[in-house]
Order: sequence, then C-alpha cells, then structure tokens
Amino acid sequence: MPAPLLQLKDIALTFGGTPLLTSAELSVAAGERVCLVGRNGSGKSTLLKIAAGAVEPDGGSVFAQPGASVRYLAQEPDFGDAPTVLAYVEAGLGPHDGPHQARQTLDALGLSGDEEPRRLSGGEARRAALARVLAPAPDILLLDEPTNHLDLTTIEWLERELEGSRGAIVMISHDRRFLANLSRSTVWLDRGTTRRIERGFADFEDWRDQVLAEEELAQHKLDRKIVAEEHWLRYGVTARRKRNVKRLANLQALRETRRTHRGPTGSAEIAASEAAPSGARVIEAKGIGKSFGERAVVRDFSTRVLRGDRIGVVGPNGSGKTTLVKLLTGALAPDTGTVKLGTTVQMATLDQHRDSLSPTTTVSDALTGGGGDTVEVGGQRRHVIGYMKDFLFAPEQARTPLEKLSGGERGRLMLAQTLAKPSNLLVLDEPTNDLDLETLDVLEGMIGEYSGTVLLISHDRDFLDRLVSSVIVPEGDGRWIEYAGGYTDMLAQRGADLAREAPKPVAKAAKEPKVAVPPPEKRRKLSFNDKHALATLPKTIADLEAEGRALQTKLGDPGFFARDRVGFEKATAALGAVQTKLAEAEERWLELEILREELGG
Repeated sequence: MPAPLLQLKDIALTFGGTPLLTSAELSVAAGERVCLVGRNGSGKSTLLKIAAGAVEPDGGSVFAQPGASVRYLAQEPDFGDAPTVLAYVEAGLGPHDGPHQARQTLDALGLSGDEEPRRLSGGEARRAALARVLAPAPDILLLDEPTNHLDLTTIEWLERELEGSRGAIVMISHDRRFLANLSRSTVWLDRGTTRRIERGFADFEDWRDQVLAEEELAQHKLDRKIVAEEHWLRYGVTARRKRNVKRLANLQALRETRRTHRGPTGSAEIAASEAAPSGARVIEAKGIGKSFGERAVVRDFSTRVLRGDRIGVVGPNGSGKTTLVKLLTGALAPDTGTVKLGTTVQMATLDQHRDSLSPTTTVSDALTGGGGDTVEVGGQRRHVIGYMKDFLFAPEQARTPLEKLSGGERGRLMLAQTLAKPSNLLVLDEPTNDLDLETLDVLEGMIGEYSGTVLLISHDRDFLDRLVSSVIVPEGDGRWIEYAGGYTDMLAQRGADLAREAPKPVAKAAKEPKVAVPPPEKRRKLSFNDKHALATLPKTIADLEAEGRALQTKLGDPGFFARDRVGFEKATAALGAVQTKLAEAEERWLELEILREELGG
C-alpha cells in the first residue's frame, strides 16, 4: 500500500460541551479519490479544515509529506483584499507555477480575471475559488461542496478535469452523482468517529444501512444483558463476595456503556403545509417573451402546467432560469404573450439565496417573525422549539444567530420557513444546496408525496431524475423547450448536452483523449427509512390491533355508558384514532411490500 501523502490520526476537537470529533482519521495516498460523507453538523468541514491546517485539533496528529502541495476549497471563499479575480487566483500559485496557469484556468471557467471579487455572483465566486485551487495542479485537493452554485455544464466540466487530475482528492458534496462518478473510497464521519471502505459512494448507502442495523442489534443485546445482570443482582447474589464484587463492577461498566452511547441522529420531519387543491390548470403561458436591453432571455415560450405536475428547469448560470420561473408564477410581467394562473393557486417559494435574512437574526426570530415563541404552520400555531426539532435543530439553537449556522443548517431553516406556509404550488430554487444526504432523502420523499404542483430549479442531476416529470432547458437565443422525463431522459431526447457557454477544456501537456462515458443508469432501491419501516410496521400493526381489541371489549360492556359517560366517550374517540392509525400503517406496509417486490426483494 503506498505511503500516505496526508494522514490524520485520532483527531479530537470539542466546541462547547459536546465533542465534535473524538477519534477521527483520514488518510490520503497519491492519486486517491476519497469522498467524506456525514450528517450536517457532524464535523466534515471541520475535519477538512484540520487537514488543510486551518484549524488546530485538541488532540491527535496531522502528518503531511514534506514538499507535498495542498489546496483547500472552502464552502465560502474569502477573497480578502484582492483587487481582481486574477490577482486572487495568482496568489494561490506555488513557487514553481507560472501566471499562464491562472489565466488558462480562469478562461476555461468562463472568467476573464478582470472581475472585482465583491461584484461576483454566487456561481462566479465559486468558479473563481475553483480556479485558485485547480490552477497549481496540487498533489492534494481538499474540496468542500465544490458543486455549490455551479450550473450543470460546469459541474460536468469539473468532473472531467478532476477525473484527469493526477493529484489526490478528498471531496465533500451533497451531489450524489458527482460523488458516485469520482470517488473510489468513502470515509463516513458519524458521531465524532470515522469508518472507511475502499469503495466509492455508489456503495455507501447499502454499507451504512448494514452498519446501523448491526449497531442496533448490538445495543439490543447489551440491553438484554443488563436486564439479566440486574435480575441476578436482585435475586441471585450469593455469599461469594469476591465474585459478586467483580460481577457488580461489570454491571456498572455495562450501564456506563449504554449511558454514554450516542445513537444515530434522527431524520428531519420535513412536511409541506398543504392548502386546498388548486384547479386542474395551474399555469398557462402563451407566447411569452422577456428581454433585458438587447438580450432576449425568453422568446415565444408556451406551456401548460397541470395540477400535480413536477417541472424541472435547468440550464447554465445566467441563462434565465429564475427569470423564466418568475414569468410563469406571475412575479414578473412578460414583455409579450400572456400568463394565466389557475383558480385558488397558493404559492410557497424557496429562494436560492440563503443570505436574505440579517446574519444577526436568531433561528427563533427567523421562524416566528420576531414575535413570541410560536410559529404558524399550515394555519395552526406551534411552539417554535417543536417545529425546530422537526428540522433537526436542538432547543439550545433557538437563540443562535444565523451567522453561526453551517450552510446545511441555513438550508434547513429556509426550508422550514417556506414549508410552513399553506400551498398547492411549491417553487423551489436550488433546494438541495448544502443539505446532507439523509435530509435530501427526506426532502425527496416530501416532494414525492406532495399533492400539489412543483416548479424546481436544480443542478442536482440525481435529484431531478428521481422527481420531475418534465424538464425545461434553454436552446440559445432566448428559446426554451420542454422535454418529457428527467434530466437523463432530456439528454437522450436532445442527443446532445446543454450548451457549454463558459467552460472549455484546460490546456494540458501530453494528455490522452478521454472516451466519453455515458451517465450511470439510475439505481432504485429502498431507503434506510423504508427498510426500517418494513421491519417495524408489523409490530406496530399488531400493537394497534391489540389496543383496538381492548377498547372494543371495554366498549362492549353494556353498563359502561351508564356508569361513566365521559369515559365511554373518551374510549370511543380513542378507538377511532387507533383504527385510523391502523389503516394508515397497513396501507404504508402494503406500499412498501409492493415496492420491495418490484425492486427484486
């Protein structure tokens, strides 16, 4: 096995009271492709900062091969006082690099270098940051969410560049397809420690589910052992004092193991507050057009959106995706043509900009509007702490200012704000940015079960393929065309990829031409939550049936109503609730069983 270029061992770090990292490890050899995965807030970005030397750990060791060059792409780049983008990129070059490397990489990413950093859009800032770390061709690349704010064409260009790179790469990303295409090893950071498999991300979720199932079984065995030892303590103590003292100490050790065990983080409870159904026709656009100056952003576009449709809008940054959606939803008036919204349409919109609120606003104030401790969700009042828990916020984060939140936490907060509003039309602009993979699964499930209509702008190919029924793409000169199916279906119908206005291949010496690899076929499978539900629903159904029988027996007493009318009414209401839960549980179990059979067991 080759010697590592970079190695982190037994890394420990504590922020506040709870340890963030306890015994985390990361090893990277020359040419390796490692993806680092874990929940939002698990410490992935922090571990990458420790690897880059930007954060000092409380314990453990960090080793880097002498002379090995390392470049780190942060989630939010700091341009400092650089007057231009070119100056910013050149400042990242090594002593043996030439300025031509900076210009070539900037040109490939569609930037001139003369731009002022403070005037860059989110996508331009991300491309400038990528140019800074790619231009030197370092031995080790540490990439934290490299695809954030990038359009699909640039993401695919970046994949090809990284695939052809000779350096080692460690990447954090919410983009499943990006990770599956590039990674060869996976490091899972969970509850402060790391586990590693020498397989790419495509195999991660199956492996993770197996590890969690084994852990759950081990905890069950530990609980049973503690019960047995406690039974001995009560009834089986003998006069042999030495043996008893040792066994009692073992019992105390078992209890301590259970007490200090950190179980896996639960899943977010993401649910949209649905309004009454809209009419069958939600949006009808005829011949709409919009220009800014001499540039036509939308030209003669027509479409009809019906209730329940899932429409994806994709295209390069600056192609006019957000403008088109604003025209379709009535937020922007067209220069030509007409847009008609259907009857009783209630819209909830998630903006892609996570910085729309003041950084000093607290989580609680962002949800309540700054007044009181309750939030209106679907027309009903809920305590803000309870609603925060649905989106995986701890109660102590209620007074946390937004500037202290991670990117994923800000993303969940914006979702919580948007989904609290009753709607039958969801407009989601880049909803997947910064979200962890488990939360993405829950978000996908929510959108799939949402009975209303969805307009979705996204650069996440896997997310689009799983959810949308049609895709609208730009064809140039303001023309847009709608294709049936997901992103992969659209590519097959067009016979060509989207127009690549900005990215160009970087000039490299003596590099063999690459053979185009078709996108991997989407693999459908049961999620961890589905598998868990299949395992637990039979017991839930049996418990509900037993509870229902007990209530029916109780209500069958002829004298019950005469003796206790209030109790009789409570038991009747309880029976109705149990029967409703039982019907829902049985229906859910049947759906999952059918899905499991369709997927081949």
